[in-house]
Amino acid sequence: MAMAALRREGRLLLISPVSYNSPVARSMINHDNELGLMGARAASTQAVRSRMKSVKNIQKITKAMKMVASSKLRGVQNKTINSRGLWQPFTALLGDAPSVDVKKNVIVVITSDKGLCGGINSTSAKVSKFLYKLTSGPEKDTKFVVLGDKGKVLLVREFKNSIELTVSGLQKIPLNYTQISVLADDILKNVEYDALRIVYNKFQSVMSFLPSVSTILSPETAEKESEAGGILGELDSYEIEGGETKAEILQNLAEFQFSCLLYNSAMENACSELGARMSSMDNSSKNAGEMLDRLTLSYNRTRQASITTELSEIISGAAALTG
Repeated sequence: MAMAALRREGRLLLISPVSYNSPVARSMINHDNELGLMGARAASTQAVRSRMKSVKNIQKITKAMKMVASSKLRGVQNKTINSRGLWQPFTALLGDAPSVDVKKNVIVVITSDKGLCGGINSTSAKVSKFLYKLTSGPEKDTKFVVLGDKGKVLLVREFKNSIELTVSGLQKIPLNYTQISVLADDILKNVEYDALRIVYNKFQSVMSFLPSVSTILSPETAEKESEAGGILGELDSYEIEGGETKAEILQNLAEFQFSCLLYNSAMENACSELGARMSSMDNSSKNAGEMLDRLTLSYNRTRQASITTELSEIISGAAALTG
């Protein structure tokens, strides 16, 4: 009798349209919703685990990059401090004229080849753009010499026709004066200038750097400025002996001054880059740790919710069977 009644009920369910108010239909819908919720929870925990794994890998990379930058900084910092003694005698001998007004200006921008070092490259680009606006005009010609791939990327869109020379891969090998002097000679052979302005970041500490500009005048401009206002520092107080004229001495001094200043500027910028990368990677590691803590909390909450739901279902089922 019972089997016959069950068969009749099943036959009625198959033949008649579905009524969502029937107990059987409600139980089927509730079962499907529970399966959907369980699937959503599983997908949610899986996505959180995958993201946690990615954040952990990023944190390992940032910590490794910080250690590499720290080890390199120790060696470069000593060379940078020693290189500062090269340009100081030139400033005392030839003076410094950052506000000199000439027709042919060349801005030498020193940047890095790699990123992930904070705003060090964007700062150099901003200073270079400001100098370009100050030195350009209807009767003036201002060109760029860009050292580093990042500087080229930041300047090529706006000053494509003004970039005279680009150099990349300068820091693939440890910087030395011989390498920089050859580069300085190539720059002087490829550009015509009345004033060279080197834009770089002067190293102060691991946490800070100072955007700086060094100016080098051509021998002809230096001699004209000397006759007009005497900006050549202490050079006029020396007597010239031998067959060399003042113009020849100024030519030799200008070439030597440029190579020394370029070497010091490259070392200062490399030291600032490593310090900025250390600081940037340290902040990235801390941010990754904070994000990992939040993801762990979210994962534990989602997992605990699924466990609580499963326990409540087991207890409800056991109570229904015993009741």
